[in-house]
Amino acid sequence: MEFSKVNFYRWRYEAGLEQKLILALTFAAITGLFAQLRIYLPWTPVPITMQTFAVFLSAILLGRNWGGISQALYVALGTLGVPWFAGMKGGFAVLLGPTGGYLLGFIVSAFLVGYFIDRYIASRFFVTLFPILLFANFVIIHGLGCVWLYSWLTATGQSVTIFEVLMMGSIPFVPGDLAKIFAVSAIGKVITPKIAYNGEFDAGKRYRLL
Repeated sequence: MEFSKVNFYRWRYEAGLEQKLILALTFAAITGLFAQLRIYLPWTPVPITMQTFAVFLSAILLGRNWGGISQALYVALGTLGVPWFAGMKGGFAVLLGPTGGYLLGFIVSAFLVGYFIDRYIASRFFVTLFPILLFANFVIIHGLGCVWLYSWLTATGQSVTIFEVLMMGSIPFVPGDLAKIFAVSAIGKVITPKIAYNGEFDAGKRYRLL
């Protein structure tokens, strides 16, 4: 079982450009599909979606470069008009709208999580992956999202406090995001190999983490 995991991760690392591009486009489409699973709250223009689940899963499966590239393709193609942002929307106006910061956060966080997965065996256990995803979600995605949201609200003539921005762009999403992070961390623990496949920095070490 462990060697089958290693074989997959080694294959996707050594795959040709066309295969990697297909994988990246597949996860871009999956992110777009998950974006349609949404709930709108009356006091914020930012919907609750399942996108971060797809973002983190793409990083875990595709690694440090192509996980991030998959999300860059998602944002770029959506900006060009592919209607796979939340609510079946597309176009440059979405990127400039209130949720633009979260979309950029998807790209940055996928690169970060993928980097840890590819370079450190220790990051592939639940107890280590969970805090990595917490940082990626609440610092990078929520951070960029709230800064962008504040700028958008200010540009549209609305005066808001930091607490009001957090109530619109972060606090309501905490319970759902924690559940998604927990689920992805559990999946990541199961599907990632616990031995080296690509010259990891901690190759050769033995881990007994849960």
